[in-house]
Amino acid sequence: MDTLGLILLAVVHPADIQDRDGARMVLKSLETRFGWLKLVWADGGYAGQLVGWLANLARHRRVKLEIVKRSDNVAGFKVLPKRWIVERTFGWLSQSRRLNRDYETLIESAEAIIHIAMIRLMIRRLAR
Repeated sequence: MDTLGLILLAVVHPADIQDRDGARMVLKSLETRFGWLKLVWADGGYAGQLVGWLANLARHRRVKLEIVKRSDNVAGFKVLPKRWIVERTFGWLSQSRRLNRDYETLIESAEAIIHIAMIRLMIRRLAR
């Protein structure tokens, strides 16, 4: 998603694929789409091999992957910069009844429902 919390691309994958491996599916689209993208923020769970993999993938594009890390000396809950954008978008999408439960049997239809929910949200904002 972009910095406004609007979805650029959604990839639904089976539960037996780890998120950092699923991130490769999303970031693979950088080869052909989103030429304007320069910086990607990711959660601390995506650190490790994904950073080097993206550097090799986007050698000609100069896309930087920045990991948003949590401070170890903070007790309790603290809002992480840039991560709240993702959490807010998940909150918006959870207002869609079809996304509250896992009703879809096909991955393609699950991705389509995510896009439909975001289109509905954007249309309502434009209509104001």
